[in-house]
Amino acid sequence: MLAALLYGQEDLRLEQVADPTPAAGEVVIQVGAATTCGTDLKVWRRGGHAKMLKPPTLFGHEAAGIIVAVGAGVNNWQVGDRVVANNSASCMECFFCQRQEYSLCPNLTWNNGTFAEYLKIPAAIVKHNLLRLPDNLPFELAAMTEPLACVLHGVARSNIKPKDRVVVLGDGAIGLMFVAALSDKVEVMLWGGNDQRLEIGQKLGAAQTFNYHQIPDIPGVVKELTQGRGADVVIEATGVPSVWETAIACARPGATVNLFGGCPRDTTITVNTEQLHYSELTLKGVFHNTPEYVRSALSMIASHKMPFELLISEKRPLKDLEQVFYDMKARQVIKVAMVCSQDLISQ
Repeated sequence: MLAALLYGQEDLRLEQVADPTPAAGEVVIQVGAATTCGTDLKVWRRGGHAKMLKPPTLFGHEAAGIIVAVGAGVNNWQVGDRVVANNSASCMECFFCQRQEYSLCPNLTWNNGTFAEYLKIPAAIVKHNLLRLPDNLPFELAAMTEPLACVLHGVARSNIKPKDRVVVLGDGAIGLMFVAALSDKVEVMLWGGNDQRLEIGQKLGAAQTFNYHQIPDIPGVVKELTQGRGADVVIEATGVPSVWETAIACARPGATVNLFGGCPRDTTITVNTEQLHYSELTLKGVFHNTPEYVRSALSMIASHKMPFELLISEKRPLKDLEQVFYDMKARQVIKVAMVCSQDLISQ
């Protein structure tokens, strides 16, 4: 099969590799669509990921498709089922899993390799995080289940209350998904650097949008709009250390700051200890997702209540993958649906 392998920093190669074969408890899917992700972009630019993968390795982690092979002992799935698979599953047995803190499981089973014609799903994911698709849900929308699940986990961890005013920093796919997940509950102020993306944010329900290229004093404007206090909740969705510091500066006394975007490894930031202490700030890192939010994310996408299709800038064949990452690097696209199997396009 044709598959993308990451060899190092901005070194992505399409190669012919052996078709996967399922072992006991596993399934193999033919990939209908694999969506690109900001995490993929960061991994491509940095040449690896501290937890998920080490090159050389199969690449990509958001996909939906059709089961084409089933391993021994798999009883609930059959060839022909339309599915989406999360890119991980927790062990369900460790200290953290026993406390339902599944994203902190040190034994997470990771799965990469969605940018390929076929994808093998490990047994733990088949057992806990493989979901059936509604017949009318396109693969490219279903493939966004994983990042939306991370966002819903982030929302749940952000201490958001009715009538809160929430600042989202970042107009990438994750920031826009936070807008979609929050806009029917609270007032969201979205900050980003691209007017077209900010327009999408408005369509997803942002109450106000701001381009930081035109209005660089983000904390100052936030305080002006909140009677000098600052935002009740601030969500950082860029993974840029300086923006982490900006997020803290936007917060009112008693606020929660969700530092959601993953920064480069071993990054540090500066925190004003006086502000942290006397303003009783809650600074919270939030990572990944849990089975509960994987299911909630698929349900939200399948409801079609939010136009998540706005996040998909275009569809491209797998052979264009390297160019797509350069387009993402240049911020010319948000997410791209890579069509990995031509005969599944219409399904």
